[in-house]
Amino acid sequence: MPQMPSQCYVKRETRSVFTPEHMPRLVYVTRTLPEDQSRPRILHAHQDVAEILLICGGSGRYLVGETFYDVGAGDLLLYNSGVVHDEFSSADDAIFSYCVAIAGLRLPGLEENALIARGTPPLLRMGAEAEDLRLLMDMMYRYLLEDRPGCESLSHHLMLALLGRIYQLTGDAPRREQAAPKTLGRQVQAFIDGHFSEPLTLQDMGKALHVSPYYLSHVFKEASGYSPTQYLLRRRIGEAQNLLITTDLPMAKIAEQVGFETQNYFNLQFSKHVGMPPGKYRESFVGKKRGGPERE
Repeated sequence: MPQMPSQCYVKRETRSVFTPEHMPRLVYVTRTLPEDQSRPRILHAHQDVAEILLICGGSGRYLVGETFYDVGAGDLLLYNSGVVHDEFSSADDAIFSYCVAIAGLRLPGLEENALIARGTPPLLRMGAEAEDLRLLMDMMYRYLLEDRPGCESLSHHLMLALLGRIYQLTGDAPRREQAAPKTLGRQVQAFIDGHFSEPLTLQDMGKALHVSPYYLSHVFKEASGYSPTQYLLRRRIGEAQNLLITTDLPMAKIAEQVGFETQNYFNLQFSKHVGMPPGKYRESFVGKKRGGPERE
């Protein structure tokens, strides 16, 4: 076996993808342990950040847009801003993951807060390199958690290292935005995503898209795995989770804002899907935030 050199040199000039005028900003780092599956994140989207999610252990099935992906240790998922995603962890093999959220991201040829072009699969199988990415994310998480002096600056530079590697990994993917085919399934999903906060029935969807409610429901179920009413309910609950974590809005206002007619019905459905009432869910995050963000 050849002897490894004890010293390595930089052989090529480097140039950063980012300029001082367009510097991305680290928003939060999340670590999700297997025991955190007791408070799952439901169908949701982030309108102003992109997310990099690394699966370090366990297995599950994730919905990104309208496509399901089976994931396991070593897999990397890239969420563009505004892309709806849902997470299902295996009951007997719960997910262990890190997630890094970034705002103000402008990569060449892409929309703001996008990591990949539209139509590009968001899943990368990292293999052995996943451990290097895990170390970067874990350092960011621990420094911010412990609130060390200078932790924000150090975490920012670690984020740039992470983004640089992601940019290299996706370099062969198309950099021009590709318009996704406007199938009926996509149209239904886009309609619900744009109107979930309003009173909405299957008949309303059919009328807006000029198809029968039965046909609409059948096509959407085939495409997404959800019935339109299931997707609508999960979308509302996922948005409620965002508001519970990121705002101080009262429960009644959150219920109204995400489309529930009464706070009682909101409490009932939230508890059914998340496993705890909304007030307790918010408290679990407030406690984590005081010591550092655990799940965003």
